[in-house]
Amino acid sequence: MENIFSIQSEQDFLDAALKTFRYQYENIEIYRKFVDYLKINPDEVKKLTKIPFLPIEMFKNHQIVDKNMTAGLFFQSSGTTQMNLSKHFIADENIYKESIYKSFEQFIGKPEEFIFLGLLPSYLEKQNSSLIYMVDYLMKKSGKPENGYFLYNHSDLFELLNTLKDKKVILFGVSFALLDFLDFCNSNTPTLQNFNTLTIIETGGMKGRKEEMTKDELLKILQDGFKTDKIYSEYSMTELLSQAYSLGENVYQCPNWMRILVRNAEDPFNYEKEGRTGAINIIDLANVHSCAFIATQDLGKTLPDSKFQVLGRIDHSDIRGCSLLVS
Repeated sequence: MENIFSIQSEQDFLDAALKTFRYQYENIEIYRKFVDYLKINPDEVKKLTKIPFLPIEMFKNHQIVDKNMTAGLFFQSSGTTQMNLSKHFIADENIYKESIYKSFEQFIGKPEEFIFLGLLPSYLEKQNSSLIYMVDYLMKKSGKPENGYFLYNHSDLFELLNTLKDKKVILFGVSFALLDFLDFCNSNTPTLQNFNTLTIIETGGMKGRKEEMTKDELLKILQDGFKTDKIYSEYSMTELLSQAYSLGENVYQCPNWMRILVRNAEDPFNYEKEGRTGAINIIDLANVHSCAFIATQDLGKTLPDSKFQVLGRIDHSDIRGCSLLVS
């Protein structure tokens, strides 16, 4: 397969997507069975909207991996022990590493320039988290001695942040943990110092730990608490090897090898126009050895310039560790 990270234009993306579709039809058994079940002739697929999108639930019960490859590791979704968790088998982790680096570089900057801190207790306490793998990799590329994770030791994070006000710091945080940390900060004197080199990247995930609120309400609380104009967000999931980033205002952008389509929630073979809410389909060409075409249970809408918003979950779908709050 060609280098997906060299994609520059929409035509490049279409060509790569169609080539990936035909490759996966031939080499991913579950995907081929799915396409055949829909009675779709791969040779007649010429547009992105004609590509069949595999329901994300298939990752719960099937090992979706290239027949020519051996999976060296897998990522597993978070959830309770009673839930049937999704597993994403990874045949080439170097693709994930390159996707992490290039996406972060495209939207945030070179990882080597930042100190990385993680406030991700619910993910640290689980094994096989793709999010922890991502942050671990960014920390490794950064190489800064201050890099590190925090569970519920808010005082240690509080003290460290107050010593780093002149350095470029990224704090990845799960939503409920960031709110808990702000509660701790507000109960302490002196409070967290105001410095403009701290970037907060929230990764979603309330999981019943806090009172329900909209995404916009969450961002406003975090903005006020951390005394910043913008809170960044990261959108990904266990079944993906790419990340979309929001640089504020709950509007996401995809890297060049990833696209969002919004299907009609009642008719999965019809697509919504820009600005209309529907269910999110994701094309992630980094998933070359699993499935690059995934129909999620998230609701959203596309916006101009290939941007999009995530607006919650389809009713009755499973609670997911990385699910975002309804807006």
